[in-house]
Amino acid sequence: MLERFTPEAREAVYGARDEARRLRHPTVESTHLLLALLAGGTGTAHAVLAEAGLDLETARTEVRRLAGTPDRLLDEGDAEALRTVGIDLDAVQAMLEEHFGTDALDPEPPEPARRPLRRRPPTDRRGRYTDQARKVLALAVREARHLGAREIGTEHLLLGLIRDGRGPAAAVLTSTGATLGGLRAATLARVGRAA
Repeated sequence: MLERFTPEAREAVYGARDEARRLRHPTVESTHLLLALLAGGTGTAHAVLAEAGLDLETARTEVRRLAGTPDRLLDEGDAEALRTVGIDLDAVQAMLEEHFGTDALDPEPPEPARRPLRRRPPTDRRGRYTDQARKVLALAVREARHLGAREIGTEHLLLGLIRDGRGPAAAVLTSTGATLGGLRAATLARVGRAA
């Protein structure tokens, strides 16, 4: 299916799985596609999103908030237990982030997924794309076809996310004050410059 995708777009589609794993989410959502576009650091979509003021860490924080993903591995009960023995978990976390970066406590990104030799049982949903994420991919293909593009690029993935226009991905896209219409216009303008 991804034969017509540019290397950057293909990397974003596969990177969405890594983003879902990083956030410990059981399935790949459209928000993970957005995070992967930001994580790629290249391509039209990344440039448009950066111009709109959206960066990877801000987007991850917003996805965590919307999905209810905890910001840290230990809960408040664990923090209270550590306080009883003189360990301030918030201070330890702040010190680690100061020295090693804000994602110091995030799990290491997994190795790129390799296709298994056999199919997983249908009950195993990990790493599977939701209907919403598949819809965004279909919309990206439709956008590329509409624009007369030979390949599906990151700009088409972004246009697919914008066209879908609902759910958590839309909320993240507009979290910096940008509008979906403005992002679409900026993407089309950039695509027009590249043509």
